[in-house]
Amino acid sequence: MPQLKRIYHPDAYDTGLTVGSYWEAVTPSLVRDPVLEFDTVCDVAVIGAGFTGLSAALHLVQDFGFAPVVLDSAQVGWGASGRNAGFNCMGGGKISNLAYAKRWGHADLARYYLAQVRATEVVAEVIEALDLDVDEQPRGEWLMAHRAKDFEGFGEDAKHLELMAGIRSKIVSPGSLRDHGINGAGFHGAMWSDVGFCLNPRKYVFGLAEALRRAGGHIFGDTTVTRVDRLPDMRFALQTARGRVIAERLVLAGNGYNSDNLPSWMAGRYTPVVSHIMVTDPIGDNMLEAQGWRVNQMTCDTRKMLHYFRLLPDQRMLFGMRGTSNLGPRDQCRMPKAVRLDFDSIFPEWCKVGTAYHWSGLICVARNLVPYVGPIGDWKGAFTAMAFHGNGVSMASYSGKLLAGMVAGKPYKEPLPDAIKVKPRRYPVARLRRWGLPAAFQWYGWKDW
Repeated sequence: MPQLKRIYHPDAYDTGLTVGSYWEAVTPSLVRDPVLEFDTVCDVAVIGAGFTGLSAALHLVQDFGFAPVVLDSAQVGWGASGRNAGFNCMGGGKISNLAYAKRWGHADLARYYLAQVRATEVVAEVIEALDLDVDEQPRGEWLMAHRAKDFEGFGEDAKHLELMAGIRSKIVSPGSLRDHGINGAGFHGAMWSDVGFCLNPRKYVFGLAEALRRAGGHIFGDTTVTRVDRLPDMRFALQTARGRVIAERLVLAGNGYNSDNLPSWMAGRYTPVVSHIMVTDPIGDNMLEAQGWRVNQMTCDTRKMLHYFRLLPDQRMLFGMRGTSNLGPRDQCRMPKAVRLDFDSIFPEWCKVGTAYHWSGLICVARNLVPYVGPIGDWKGAFTAMAFHGNGVSMASYSGKLLAGMVAGKPYKEPLPDAIKVKPRRYPVARLRRWGLPAAFQWYGWKDW
Protein backbone atom coordinates (compact mmCIF):
# COMPACT_ATOMS: atom_id res chain seq x y z
CA MET A 1 0.00 0.00 0.00
CA PRO A 2 1.53 3.39 -0.97
CA GLN A 3 2.52 5.68 1.91
CA LEU A 4 1.33 9.28 2.05
CA LYS A 5 4.11 11.86 2.14
CA ARG A 6 3.53 14.36 4.93
CA ILE A 7 5.93 16.72 6.67
CA TYR A 8 4.89 16.59 10.33
CA HIS A 9 5.32 14.06 13.11
CA PRO A 10 3.00 11.05 12.56
CA ASP A 11 0.98 12.05 15.62
CA ALA A 12 -0.41 14.97 13.64
CA TYR A 13 -2.19 12.55 11.30
CA ASP A 14 -2.96 9.67 13.67
CA THR A 15 -6.74 9.34 13.53
CA GLY A 16 -6.64 7.00 16.50
CA LEU A 17 -5.45 9.74 18.84
CA THR A 18 -8.02 11.77 20.75
CA VAL A 19 -8.07 15.43 19.78
CA GLY A 20 -9.09 16.43 23.31
CA SER A 21 -10.98 19.54 22.25
CA TYR A 22 -13.73 21.46 23.99
CA TRP A 23 -15.90 20.92 20.90
CA GLU A 24 -15.63 17.14 21.26
CA ALA A 25 -16.82 17.42 24.85
CA VAL A 26 -19.87 19.60 24.14
CA THR A 27 -20.71 18.13 20.71
CA PRO A 28 -20.00 14.39 20.60
CA SER A 29 -20.47 12.68 17.27
CA LEU A 30 -23.72 10.74 16.97
CA VAL A 31 -22.91 9.20 13.56
CA ARG A 32 -20.01 7.03 12.46
CA ASP A 33 -19.79 6.71 8.70
CA PRO A 34 -18.87 3.25 7.38
CA VAL A 35 -15.55 2.17 5.92
CA LEU A 36 -15.49 1.69 2.15
CA GLU A 37 -15.20 -2.10 1.73
CA PHE A 38 -16.07 -2.54 -1.94
CA ASP A 39 -15.37 -1.10 -5.39
CA THR A 40 -17.75 1.55 -6.62
CA VAL A 41 -18.31 3.97 -9.49
CA CYS A 42 -19.56 7.55 -9.11
CA ASP A 43 -19.76 10.83 -10.96
CA VAL A 44 -17.70 12.81 -8.39
CA ALA A 45 -15.29 11.61 -5.71
CA VAL A 46 -14.45 14.03 -2.90
CA ILE A 47 -11.40 13.47 -0.68
CA GLY A 48 -11.97 15.13 2.69
CA ALA A 49 -15.06 15.37 4.91
CA GLY A 50 -14.48 18.83 6.32
CA PHE A 51 -15.96 22.22 5.44
CA THR A 52 -14.53 22.28 1.90
CA GLY A 53 -15.39 18.74 0.87
CA LEU A 54 -18.84 18.67 2.44
CA SER A 55 -19.75 22.11 1.09
CA ALA A 56 -18.67 21.03 -2.40
CA ALA A 57 -20.55 17.73 -2.17
CA LEU A 58 -23.71 19.29 -0.78
CA HIS A 59 -23.83 21.98 -3.46
CA LEU A 60 -23.15 19.36 -6.14
CA VAL A 61 -26.20 17.42 -4.96
CA GLN A 62 -28.55 20.31 -4.35
CA ASP A 63 -27.64 22.60 -7.22
CA PHE A 64 -26.56 20.23 -9.98
CA GLY A 65 -28.01 16.81 -9.25
CA PHE A 66 -24.73 14.94 -8.82
CA ALA A 67 -24.31 11.94 -6.49
CA PRO A 68 -20.85 12.43 -4.92
CA VAL A 69 -18.91 9.95 -2.81
CA VAL A 70 -16.94 11.54 0.05
CA LEU A 71 -13.93 9.73 1.52
CA ASP A 72 -12.07 10.67 4.69
CA SER A 73 -9.13 9.13 6.54
CA ALA A 74 -10.98 9.69 9.80
CA GLN A 75 -14.57 10.73 10.46
CA VAL A 76 -16.47 13.90 9.59
CA GLY A 77 -14.78 16.99 11.02
CA TRP A 78 -11.80 15.16 12.57
CA GLY A 79 -9.33 17.63 11.06
CA ALA A 80 -9.28 21.42 11.20
CA SER A 81 -13.01 21.71 10.50
CA GLY A 82 -13.92 20.15 13.84
CA ARG A 83 -11.21 21.66 16.00
CA ASN A 84 -10.97 25.35 14.98
CA ALA A 85 -12.11 28.40 16.93
CA GLY A 86 -15.44 28.75 15.14
CA PHE A 87 -14.80 32.19 13.62
CA ASN A 88 -16.98 32.81 10.56
CA CYS A 89 -15.04 35.93 9.67
CA MET A 90 -13.30 37.77 6.88
CA GLY A 91 -9.88 36.45 5.96
CA GLY A 92 -8.41 33.58 4.03
CA GLY A 93 -5.05 35.10 3.22
CA LYS A 94 -2.08 36.68 4.96
CA ILE A 95 -0.92 39.03 2.21
CA SER A 96 -0.87 42.77 2.83
CA ASN A 97 -3.13 45.11 0.87
CA LEU A 98 -0.09 46.82 -0.62
CA ALA A 99 1.48 43.56 -1.81
CA TYR A 100 -1.84 42.29 -3.17
CA ALA A 101 -2.53 45.48 -5.13
CA LYS A 102 1.01 45.47 -6.52
CA ARG A 103 0.59 41.93 -7.89
CA TRP A 104 -3.03 41.91 -9.02
CA GLY A 105 -4.23 45.53 -8.97
CA HIS A 106 -6.65 47.56 -6.88
CA ALA A 107 -9.72 46.34 -8.76
CA ASP A 108 -8.90 42.73 -7.89
CA LEU A 109 -8.17 43.74 -4.29
CA ALA A 110 -11.74 45.05 -4.10
CA ARG A 111 -13.01 41.74 -5.50
CA TYR A 112 -10.94 39.94 -2.87
CA TYR A 113 -12.60 41.91 -0.07
CA LEU A 114 -16.04 41.27 -1.53
CA ALA A 115 -15.21 37.55 -1.75
CA GLN A 116 -14.28 37.51 1.95
CA VAL A 117 -17.57 39.11 2.91
CA ARG A 118 -19.44 36.81 0.54
CA ALA A 119 -17.77 33.81 2.20
CA THR A 120 -19.28 34.72 5.58
CA GLU A 121 -22.67 35.16 3.89
CA VAL A 122 -22.49 31.71 2.29
CA VAL A 123 -22.07 30.17 5.75
CA ALA A 124 -25.08 32.13 7.04
CA GLU A 125 -27.16 31.08 4.03
CA VAL A 126 -26.31 27.41 4.50
CA ILE A 127 -27.13 27.55 8.21
CA GLU A 128 -30.49 29.18 7.46
CA ALA A 129 -31.35 26.86 4.56
CA LEU A 130 -30.57 23.74 6.60
CA ASP A 131 -32.07 25.18 9.81
CA LEU A 132 -28.92 24.32 11.76
CA ASP A 133 -28.44 25.02 15.45
CA VAL A 134 -24.77 26.03 15.60
CA ASP A 135 -24.75 28.12 18.81
CA GLU A 136 -24.42 31.27 16.71
CA GLN A 137 -23.18 34.26 18.72
CA PRO A 138 -23.63 38.02 18.06
CA ARG A 139 -22.53 39.48 14.75
CA GLY A 140 -19.24 41.32 14.36
CA GLU A 141 -15.50 41.03 14.97
CA TRP A 142 -13.14 42.96 17.24
CA LEU A 143 -9.55 43.78 16.31
CA MET A 144 -7.36 44.73 19.27
CA ALA A 145 -4.32 46.99 18.77
CA HIS A 146 -1.34 45.54 20.60
CA ARG A 147 0.74 48.63 19.76
CA ALA A 148 -0.14 52.34 19.78
CA LYS A 149 0.89 52.70 16.13
CA ASP A 150 -1.56 49.97 15.15
CA PHE A 151 -4.40 51.88 16.78
CA GLU A 152 -3.34 55.04 14.95
CA GLY A 153 -3.97 53.22 11.68
CA PHE A 154 -7.48 52.06 12.55
CA GLY A 155 -9.09 55.18 11.10
CA GLU A 156 -7.65 54.43 7.66
CA ASP A 157 -8.45 50.74 8.08
CA ALA A 158 -12.10 51.57 8.74
CA LYS A 159 -12.26 53.79 5.66
CA HIS A 160 -10.66 51.02 3.62
CA LEU A 161 -13.25 48.44 4.75
CA GLU A 162 -16.05 50.84 3.87
CA LEU A 163 -14.56 51.62 0.46
CA MET A 164 -13.75 48.03 -0.49
CA ALA A 165 -16.75 46.15 0.86
CA GLY A 166 -19.20 48.58 2.44
CA ILE A 167 -18.39 47.33 5.95
CA ARG A 168 -19.41 49.45 8.96
CA SER A 169 -16.81 49.86 11.68
CA LYS A 170 -16.43 51.65 14.98
CA ILE A 171 -13.25 52.55 16.82
CA VAL A 172 -12.83 52.38 20.60
CA SER A 173 -10.11 54.44 22.26
CA PRO A 174 -7.73 52.88 24.80
CA GLY A 175 -9.45 54.66 27.66
CA SER A 176 -12.87 53.29 26.69
CA LEU A 177 -12.03 49.59 26.39
CA ARG A 178 -13.42 48.67 29.82
CA ASP A 179 -16.62 50.60 29.12
CA HIS A 180 -17.12 48.46 26.01
CA GLY A 181 -16.32 45.21 27.83
CA ILE A 182 -13.14 44.42 25.88
CA ASN A 183 -10.42 45.23 28.38
CA GLY A 184 -7.14 43.33 28.37
CA ALA A 185 -3.56 44.06 29.35
CA GLY A 186 -1.46 45.73 26.69
CA PHE A 187 -4.25 46.73 24.33
CA HIS A 188 -4.04 50.22 22.79
CA GLY A 189 -7.60 50.48 21.50
CA ALA A 190 -9.90 48.41 19.32
CA MET A 191 -11.93 48.39 16.12
CA TRP A 192 -15.22 46.56 15.61
CA SER A 193 -16.36 45.52 12.13
CA ASP A 194 -19.91 44.55 11.25
CA VAL A 195 -19.32 41.24 9.50
CA GLY A 196 -19.44 37.56 10.45
CA PHE A 197 -20.20 35.71 13.69
CA CYS A 198 -18.99 32.90 15.95
CA LEU A 199 -20.37 29.36 15.87
CA ASN A 200 -19.76 25.83 17.10
CA PRO A 201 -17.69 24.31 14.26
CA ARG A 202 -18.56 20.70 15.10
CA LYS A 203 -22.28 21.44 14.98
CA TYR A 204 -21.77 23.18 11.65
CA VAL A 205 -19.70 20.44 10.01
CA PHE A 206 -22.00 17.72 11.37
CA GLY A 207 -24.95 19.65 9.98
CA LEU A 208 -23.38 19.74 6.53
CA ALA A 209 -22.72 16.00 6.67
CA GLU A 210 -26.25 15.12 7.78
CA ALA A 211 -27.76 17.29 5.04
CA LEU A 212 -25.56 15.51 2.49
CA ARG A 213 -26.63 12.07 3.74
CA ARG A 214 -30.30 13.05 3.58
CA ALA A 215 -29.82 14.38 0.05
CA GLY A 216 -28.40 11.06 -1.17
CA GLY A 217 -24.66 11.69 -0.93
CA HIS A 218 -22.42 8.96 0.49
CA ILE A 219 -19.73 9.48 3.13
CA PHE A 220 -17.15 6.84 3.98
CA GLY A 221 -15.03 7.32 7.10
CA ASP A 222 -11.79 5.69 8.28
CA THR A 223 -11.06 5.31 4.57
CA THR A 224 -7.68 6.67 3.56
CA VAL A 225 -7.13 7.31 -0.14
CA THR A 226 -3.53 6.27 -0.74
CA ARG A 227 -3.31 6.78 -4.48
CA VAL A 228 -5.08 8.61 -7.30
CA ASP A 229 -4.49 7.56 -10.91
CA ARG A 230 -5.80 8.89 -14.21
CA LEU A 231 -7.24 6.03 -16.27
CA PRO A 232 -7.02 5.77 -20.10
CA ASP A 233 -10.71 6.75 -20.35
CA MET A 234 -9.86 9.93 -18.38
CA ARG A 235 -11.70 8.83 -15.24
CA PHE A 236 -10.00 8.81 -11.84
CA ALA A 237 -9.15 5.72 -9.79
CA LEU A 238 -8.92 6.25 -6.04
CA GLN A 239 -7.29 3.40 -4.15
CA THR A 240 -8.08 2.65 -0.50
CA ALA A 241 -7.20 -0.28 1.74
CA ARG A 242 -10.42 -2.23 1.09
CA GLY A 243 -11.95 -0.77 -2.02
CA ARG A 244 -11.52 1.38 -5.09
CA VAL A 245 -13.57 4.31 -6.36
CA ILE A 246 -13.78 5.10 -10.07
CA ALA A 247 -14.99 8.66 -10.61
CA GLU A 248 -15.58 10.90 -13.59
CA ARG A 249 -14.55 13.97 -11.61
CA LEU A 250 -12.40 14.60 -8.53
CA VAL A 251 -12.35 17.12 -5.68
CA LEU A 252 -9.37 17.20 -3.30
CA ALA A 253 -10.31 18.91 -0.03
CA GLY A 254 -7.63 18.05 2.53
CA ASN A 255 -6.16 21.54 3.05
CA GLY A 256 -3.50 21.31 5.83
CA TYR A 257 -3.95 17.53 5.97
CA ASN A 258 -3.09 17.03 2.31
CA SER A 259 -0.22 14.83 1.18
CA ASP A 260 2.67 15.68 -1.13
CA ASN A 261 1.96 12.63 -3.30
CA LEU A 262 -1.83 12.65 -3.51
CA PRO A 263 -1.33 13.48 -6.31
CA SER A 264 2.30 14.40 -7.00
CA TRP A 265 1.22 17.83 -8.31
CA MET A 266 0.56 18.79 -4.69
CA ALA A 267 4.20 18.38 -3.65
CA GLY A 268 5.51 21.56 -2.04
CA ARG A 269 2.59 23.77 -3.06
CA TYR A 270 1.26 24.21 0.48
CA THR A 271 2.64 24.37 4.01
CA PRO A 272 0.70 23.07 7.01
CA VAL A 273 1.15 25.28 10.09
CA VAL A 274 0.26 24.26 13.63
CA SER A 275 -2.29 26.24 15.60
CA HIS A 276 -2.97 25.64 19.30
CA ILE A 277 -6.15 26.40 21.26
CA MET A 278 -6.94 26.34 24.96
CA VAL A 279 -10.29 26.73 26.73
CA THR A 280 -10.54 27.74 30.37
CA ASP A 281 -12.80 26.55 33.14
CA PRO A 282 -15.97 28.66 33.44
CA ILE A 283 -15.23 32.26 34.44
CA GLY A 284 -17.73 33.71 36.91
CA ASP A 285 -19.44 37.08 36.57
CA ASN A 286 -17.25 38.63 39.25
CA MET A 287 -14.03 37.65 37.49
CA LEU A 288 -15.36 38.79 34.12
CA GLU A 289 -16.15 42.15 35.69
CA ALA A 290 -12.73 42.32 37.35
CA GLN A 291 -11.01 41.91 33.98
CA GLY A 292 -13.52 44.13 32.22
CA TRP A 293 -14.53 41.63 29.56
CA ARG A 294 -18.16 41.13 28.50
CA VAL A 295 -18.27 40.69 24.71
CA ASN A 296 -18.78 37.25 23.17
CA GLN A 297 -17.84 38.13 19.60
CA MET A 298 -14.84 37.06 17.55
CA THR A 299 -11.69 38.84 18.69
CA CYS A 300 -8.05 38.87 17.59
CA ASP A 301 -5.08 41.18 17.97
CA THR A 302 -2.90 42.92 15.40
CA ARG A 303 0.14 40.72 15.88
CA LYS A 304 1.69 38.85 12.98
CA MET A 305 1.99 35.98 15.46
CA LEU A 306 -1.73 36.17 16.00
CA HIS A 307 -3.71 35.69 19.19
CA TYR A 308 -7.42 34.97 18.72
CA PHE A 309 -10.05 34.54 21.41
CA ARG A 310 -13.77 34.50 22.23
CA LEU A 311 -16.00 34.16 25.25
CA LEU A 312 -18.01 30.97 24.86
CA PRO A 313 -21.71 30.56 25.73
CA ASP A 314 -20.86 28.83 29.03
CA GLN A 315 -18.53 31.67 30.11
CA ARG A 316 -15.30 29.89 29.25
CA MET A 317 -12.62 31.76 27.32
CA LEU A 318 -11.21 30.20 24.14
CA PHE A 319 -7.70 31.41 23.27
CA GLY A 320 -5.52 30.37 20.32
CA MET A 321 -2.10 31.07 18.84
CA ARG A 322 0.70 29.69 16.67
CA GLY A 323 4.24 28.91 17.80
CA THR A 324 5.54 25.42 17.08
CA SER A 325 6.88 23.78 13.94
CA ASN A 326 5.96 20.19 14.73
CA LEU A 327 3.37 18.12 16.58
CA GLY A 328 5.37 15.42 18.30
CA PRO A 329 5.20 14.56 22.01
CA ARG A 330 7.73 17.26 22.95
CA ASP A 331 5.68 19.97 21.22
CA GLN A 332 2.48 18.70 22.77
CA CYS A 333 4.11 19.01 26.17
CA ARG A 334 5.66 22.46 25.63
CA MET A 335 2.90 24.38 23.87
CA PRO A 336 0.16 24.27 26.53
CA LYS A 337 2.53 26.13 28.85
CA ALA A 338 3.43 28.67 26.14
CA VAL A 339 -0.21 29.31 25.26
CA ARG A 340 -1.14 29.69 28.91
CA LEU A 341 1.71 32.15 29.44
CA ASP A 342 0.46 34.40 26.65
CA PHE A 343 -3.12 34.09 27.90
CA ASP A 344 -2.15 35.15 31.42
CA SER A 345 -0.21 38.14 30.11
CA ILE A 346 -3.34 39.44 28.32
CA PHE A 347 -5.89 38.45 30.98
CA PRO A 348 -4.02 38.72 34.30
CA GLU A 349 -7.24 38.77 36.36
CA TRP A 350 -7.89 35.19 35.22
CA CYS A 351 -4.48 33.72 35.95
CA LYS A 352 -5.98 31.40 38.58
CA VAL A 353 -8.77 30.16 36.30
CA GLY A 354 -7.89 26.60 35.26
CA THR A 355 -7.25 25.32 31.74
CA ALA A 356 -9.90 22.71 30.96
CA TYR A 357 -8.92 21.85 27.36
CA HIS A 358 -5.93 22.19 25.07
CA TRP A 359 -5.64 20.88 21.54
CA SER A 360 -3.93 21.58 18.23
CA GLY A 361 -4.38 21.17 14.50
CA LEU A 362 -3.07 22.14 11.09
CA ILE A 363 -4.01 25.19 9.08
CA CYS A 364 -2.65 25.66 5.56
CA VAL A 365 -0.47 28.40 4.05
CA ALA A 366 0.46 29.03 0.40
CA ARG A 367 3.65 30.63 -0.83
CA ASN A 368 1.76 33.63 -2.27
CA LEU A 369 -0.30 33.96 0.96
CA VAL A 370 -3.71 33.75 -0.74
CA PRO A 371 -6.15 30.83 -1.09
CA TYR A 372 -6.36 28.71 -4.22
CA VAL A 373 -9.51 27.38 -5.86
CA GLY A 374 -9.11 25.68 -9.22
CA PRO A 375 -7.78 22.78 -11.28
CA ILE A 376 -5.27 20.20 -10.10
CA GLY A 377 -2.47 20.60 -12.62
CA ASP A 378 -3.54 19.68 -16.14
CA TRP A 379 -6.02 17.02 -15.00
CA LYS A 380 -9.30 17.85 -16.67
CA GLY A 381 -12.17 17.36 -14.25
CA ALA A 382 -10.01 17.49 -11.09
CA PHE A 383 -10.15 20.45 -8.71
CA THR A 384 -8.91 21.51 -5.30
CA ALA A 385 -9.27 24.35 -2.81
CA MET A 386 -6.74 25.05 -0.07
CA ALA A 387 -4.62 27.54 1.87
CA PHE A 388 -7.26 29.39 3.89
CA HIS A 389 -4.59 30.66 6.30
CA GLY A 390 -6.59 29.88 9.42
CA ASN A 391 -9.96 31.20 8.18
CA GLY A 392 -11.51 27.94 7.08
CA VAL A 393 -15.06 28.32 8.42
CA SER A 394 -15.92 30.98 5.86
CA MET A 395 -13.38 30.55 3.08
CA ALA A 396 -13.54 26.74 2.97
CA SER A 397 -17.35 26.80 2.86
CA TYR A 398 -17.27 29.41 0.12
CA SER A 399 -14.54 27.59 -1.81
CA GLY A 400 -16.51 24.35 -1.61
CA LYS A 401 -19.44 26.05 -3.28
CA LEU A 402 -17.13 27.46 -5.97
CA LEU A 403 -15.67 23.99 -6.55
CA ALA A 404 -19.15 22.58 -7.10
CA GLY A 405 -19.75 25.06 -9.89
CA MET A 406 -16.37 24.29 -11.46
CA VAL A 407 -16.97 20.54 -11.32
CA ALA A 408 -20.39 20.92 -12.90
CA GLY A 409 -19.04 23.25 -15.59
CA LYS A 410 -21.54 25.90 -14.46
CA PRO A 411 -19.61 28.44 -12.37
CA TYR A 412 -21.60 30.45 -9.86
CA LYS A 413 -21.89 34.20 -10.27
CA GLU A 414 -19.76 34.82 -7.21
CA PRO A 415 -16.88 37.33 -6.83
CA LEU A 416 -13.84 35.19 -7.66
CA PRO A 417 -10.66 37.30 -7.54
CA ASP A 418 -7.91 36.66 -10.07
CA ALA A 419 -5.44 35.97 -7.27
CA ILE A 420 -7.44 32.99 -6.00
CA LYS A 421 -7.30 31.41 -9.48
CA VAL A 422 -3.48 31.49 -9.62
CA LYS A 423 -2.02 28.00 -9.20
CA PRO A 424 0.25 28.02 -6.14
CA ARG A 425 3.96 27.81 -6.82
CA ARG A 426 6.12 25.27 -5.05
CA TYR A 427 8.23 26.33 -2.09
CA PRO A 428 11.98 26.21 -2.80
CA VAL A 429 13.53 23.05 -1.35
CA ALA A 430 9.97 22.04 -0.53
CA ARG A 431 10.81 18.90 1.43
CA LEU A 432 12.49 21.12 4.06
CA ARG A 433 9.80 23.79 4.24
CA ARG A 434 8.71 22.88 7.76
CA TRP A 435 12.24 23.47 8.99
CA GLY A 436 12.00 27.10 7.89
CA LEU A 437 9.04 27.80 10.16
CA PRO A 438 11.04 28.60 13.35
CA ALA A 439 12.91 31.32 11.47
CA ALA A 440 9.63 32.64 10.06
CA PHE A 441 8.09 32.70 13.54
CA GLN A 442 11.09 34.61 14.88
CA TRP A 443 10.86 37.11 12.01
CA TYR A 444 7.15 37.71 12.58
CA GLY A 445 7.72 37.95 16.31
CA TRP A 446 10.38 40.59 15.73
CA LYS A 447 7.99 42.56 13.50
CA ASP A 448 5.39 42.51 16.29
CA TRP A 449 7.59 44.68 18.53
